[in-house]
Amino acid sequence: MSDKLIALRRPEPADGGALHKLVADCPPLDENSMYCNLLQCTHFSSTSVVADSGDALVAAVSGYRVPERENTLFVWQVAVSEPARGQGLGGRMLSEILSRPECSGVRYLETTVTASNEASWALFKGFARREGAELQKNELFESASHFNGQKPTEILVRIGPLAERVSPASGSGIASVSKEKIA
Repeated sequence: MSDKLIALRRPEPADGGALHKLVADCPPLDENSMYCNLLQCTHFSSTSVVADSGDALVAAVSGYRVPERENTLFVWQVAVSEPARGQGLGGRMLSEILSRPECSGVRYLETTVTASNEASWALFKGFARREGAELQKNELFESASHFNGQKPTEILVRIGPLAERVSPASGSGIASVSKEKIA
């Protein structure tokens, strides 16, 4: 993977199947239905990103603005394939989403992480550090009372306040494809 170009772009409906497979190949991520992945690639495309290397989808971040708190982007899922890991791609994908005109006014990033998901903790702690923003954590969904003991407790991570990245009047609302070589 180190010699291939990675292109970051908005997901499209045709990415639904590849996103479904990517998530399945990235335990411990929760697998969603194919239909859910199609919605991530359509309804949530302006707040999500996929990463292509050649003709393969190698990473994705899905998110949405919280309806009751428009200043907050909730990151639903981060999936990075094995060959693309360890190169800072997750953080670059988060920055790509937040730089879009649709995220103007976003001052906080939220997500949930289980206590044992070291890769996600490293991603979000590193992102908060680079942003110079505070990272707060609180239990959100408890194993016994919310998941009937079938899944570990999910901890709410809240990062912010974040600096303004785009002005409300900037751009056409269409993000350009960002290509970079991963060393």
